[in-house]
Amino acid sequence: MSGVQLLYSRSRHITSAGIRLATWGEFSHVALVDGSQVVEAVFSGGVRDGDMNAAIARASRWALVEYEHRNPSGMIAAARSQIGKPYDLPGALGLGVHRDWQQDDAWWCSELVPWASAQAGEEWFMPQAMHRITPQHLWMRPGRIISCS
Repeated sequence: MSGVQLLYSRSRHITSAGIRLATWGEFSHVALVDGSQVVEAVFSGGVRDGDMNAAIARASRWALVEYEHRNPSGMIAAARSQIGKPYDLPGALGLGVHRDWQQDDAWWCSELVPWASAQAGEEWFMPQAMHRITPQHLWMRPGRIISCS
């Protein structure tokens, strides 16, 4: 079985601190790694391709973790198929009030990753919970830390 890598990060920005506080997590962001690139959903640009080194440089703390996956290329392709879709701000805000405002045409970082995994044939979470996943939920999955700061 091969693996897929996720880059977890946090920054010194107030929203990063708020996300970590609300989710009881160490990290506020997660991105799917594809070689030297990341596929991520960010507030300022929606789902996009990015440079992994630039993502690491923006972080005040980060960790690269590998997870077993039956179809990593399918997972990456599914995430890439969403490039250009907007950030799911109503859905992210819905986490704070325990309301599922998920829309299929917008994403936040930690809902894109399990959705892409499910599209590639491996559900990491129960389907009815998939749109309420935080970076902390993904961090709790068993995986192998490759490197971190």
